[in-house]
Amino acid sequence: MKRTPPNPIIGRDEPQLGLFDEPDDRGSTPAVEMQRKLESIRARLPEGVRFGTSSWTFPGWAGLVYHRRYPNQRAFLRESLEEYAKHPLMRTVGVDRSYYTPVPEDDLALYAKQLPDGFRCAMKVWQRITMPVYPRHPRYGADAGKTNPHFLDADLFASEVNASVRDAFSRFMGPWILEVAPSPSPIDPSWFLTKLRAFFRAAPRDFPFAVELRDRRLLTTEYARALREHDAVHVFNYWSRMPSLADQMRVDGLVGGSLLVVRLLLPQGAKYAELKDAYAPFDKLVEAQPVMRQDVKRLVSAAVERDMEAYVLVNNKAEGSSPLTVQALAELLVR
Repeated sequence: MKRTPPNPIIGRDEPQLGLFDEPDDRGSTPAVEMQRKLESIRARLPEGVRFGTSSWTFPGWAGLVYHRRYPNQRAFLRESLEEYAKHPLMRTVGVDRSYYTPVPEDDLALYAKQLPDGFRCAMKVWQRITMPVYPRHPRYGADAGKTNPHFLDADLFASEVNASVRDAFSRFMGPWILEVAPSPSPIDPSWFLTKLRAFFRAAPRDFPFAVELRDRRLLTTEYARALREHDAVHVFNYWSRMPSLADQMRVDGLVGGSLLVVRLLLPQGAKYAELKDAYAPFDKLVEAQPVMRQDVKRLVSAAVERDMEAYVLVNNKAEGSSPLTVQALAELLVR
């Protein structure tokens, strides 16, 4: 059996070391030089541009994002957001765990203590509200394959999702991400838009809404119109079964609104599990996506011209390492 090598930032209940407090086998000089380089890039980025990653608890980012030593895995999971937010290029992060269940208020308060003023999170809405049909998977039990009666339920969103975030995390909240999961059976676009419009009319508007589609059949000009009507925006997603970013940009009326949200997830035709295994521990770029990068530059440049705030969130499976993709995109933008 292949043994997992020890991680340089997670010990076994050892004292914590601060950033650059003591030299280690990685050496502090390269880290200081990289910090200066990243700060220089950050200084040249437009103020409204926010780069970040999809979640942040990846020990493989040692030397890229994380430099201090954590006594154990639990401490890393609970405390690493503070160090992540100190990375010069990271001004947002995707809170993905909220897709599976709403984040408890105590955890939101813990996150808030670790974040600096001006930092914003993009948080997924609970899947019970964004999943039109439950997948045919054992985890959904008797609901597997059935239509979800709570799909785009504004009352459930208000009471079980939005309220705790509004009360405990509003200073650091950016857009809600409504990730509309792909359905095992075709969804009628008209039915979807009726539900979406009703949700926007009834849901509390404490924070912006950004809708991420995982079904290309729903990507229509009428969908773009519904978003504009309710001051919501589309999530331009780089995902295996969606049209390219360039093709999404061609949908009439989709570019615009109050802000830009881009999520870079999976190359065309790729499978999540395969890339997760192939790219772990996510400490290097494995396969750069130059077309994706240029499309992101076009989107962000258009947002800057329109004085829109821009969120660009990167998953490790896009190219192999989210922090390195973020750096490459930031360098491309300021070039």
